[in-house]
Amino acid sequence: MPDFVGAVDQGTTSTRFMVFDHEGAEVAKFQLEHEQILPRAGWVEHNPIEIWTSTAAVIQTTLQRTRLHDYDLAALGVTNQRETTVVWNPRTGRPYYNAIVWQDTRTDRIAAALERDGRGQVIREKTGLRPDAYFSGGKIQWILENVDGVREAVGRGEAVFGNTDTWTVWNLTGGPNGGVHITDVTNASRTMLMNLDTLDWDDELLSFFGIPREMLPEIRPSAEPEGYGTTFRYGPLGGEVTINAILGDQQAATVGQVCFSPGEAKNTYGTGNFLLLNTGTDRVRSESGLLTTVAYQFGDQPAVFALEGSIAVTGSAVQWLRDQLHIITSAPQSESLARQVEDSGGMYFVPAFSGLFAPYWRADARGAIVGLSRFNNDAHLARATLEAICYQSRDVVEAMQRDSGVVLDVLKVDGGVTSNNLCMQLQSDILGVPVSRPVVSETTALGAAYAAGLAAGYWRDTDELRAHWAEDRRWEPRWSEERREQAYAGWKRAVTKAFDWTQD
Repeated sequence: MPDFVGAVDQGTTSTRFMVFDHEGAEVAKFQLEHEQILPRAGWVEHNPIEIWTSTAAVIQTTLQRTRLHDYDLAALGVTNQRETTVVWNPRTGRPYYNAIVWQDTRTDRIAAALERDGRGQVIREKTGLRPDAYFSGGKIQWILENVDGVREAVGRGEAVFGNTDTWTVWNLTGGPNGGVHITDVTNASRTMLMNLDTLDWDDELLSFFGIPREMLPEIRPSAEPEGYGTTFRYGPLGGEVTINAILGDQQAATVGQVCFSPGEAKNTYGTGNFLLLNTGTDRVRSESGLLTTVAYQFGDQPAVFALEGSIAVTGSAVQWLRDQLHIITSAPQSESLARQVEDSGGMYFVPAFSGLFAPYWRADARGAIVGLSRFNNDAHLARATLEAICYQSRDVVEAMQRDSGVVLDVLKVDGGVTSNNLCMQLQSDILGVPVSRPVVSETTALGAAYAAGLAAGYWRDTDELRAHWAEDRRWEPRWSEERREQAYAGWKRAVTKAFDWTQD
């Protein structure tokens, strides 16, 4: 069998390709950022063509730098930013509109209308989600209603939908030259269109959004031994490699953190934060503002479910300090700047740029900085930004404990923000539990590789993957209980100041 497994990680701000060996160790990677298109307040878009060209480029560059070839890869996994919506012409490969990103809020009115007339309860019961601009269904409806000719093109077989997993796999397998139009259960579960009981598109849900079934991809398990297809021989891999796994990014990170047993949880720190708790084959309905989602489905095994707490803006708040305010020149500088002060000087930053997700679900919220005095400076703002990441995570942890009864004794963390050691110490201080970072912090790509390798027989079973997991660093709480609770009470007050800023 070939020596390695590859993974495409198509994320919100960048795309990377990574290669892993049999020990789960990183062999090679290359990453490229893509443009964040912000046409107006609340709108966030990506160029699907740029995403695909970046995907091809990171694959080619990684292989060239390591002198690897397609025949060195036993399998290929794909993971992606979820909910980001693309509609394109399958005959030409041209998108009808930019990809509408998961953070985009233009479909707030669609979600609000669903909530008002009772259809929201149907969505909750069938999908485990709640009506929100976050998910794909409203984005598809918006494109059908606002982009000329798309609805008519669907009837001619000239307009299809996919989140970025579908777009990526379609292009990898040939695009207009026979590309496979599929998605997996984890991505489908983020659309408001898939029924968790049947793991298939639901006609009643489709009718809520006026979406024709024929434009939707086929739903498949997250990993299949025979694969979904092979890469196009004239594509970036330069040959045929079987694609054995597709997982939404947060579900992939759950696999990468080997959270295969009920009660195991992970928190990924990226553009946003996403805490997932494995609930096994039981679908736990949240009463505390969380989502019920598919964690993964391997082959013909039953689907495994999770409770999820989704936070819209965490790492992207640091990016905002860099790109909009220009008080730092790189994301790592946020740590050194924040270390210049001992605390945030009474300042709280609520980064509700796209409203607030779990556990509040307030689409009317917008960003707020409160508690300011003339004493505060840029270092206080940098520290308040890191603290906001951690306070939002505590909000979700507490909601998860109420829903599941599971009290975390340690928080497993991963993602780019975990390289910020101060932020991880603050997370431990604010939660009051240890925080553990694995040796391979990019567990999203690792999880896609694990799923693909398991399906292809490269790894024997999940026990073998557990044996590969290793801790890199652990942070213990330093704050007193009194300080922790006083600081968190201040955060809860600050959050209320972000409410009621939009009237749609």
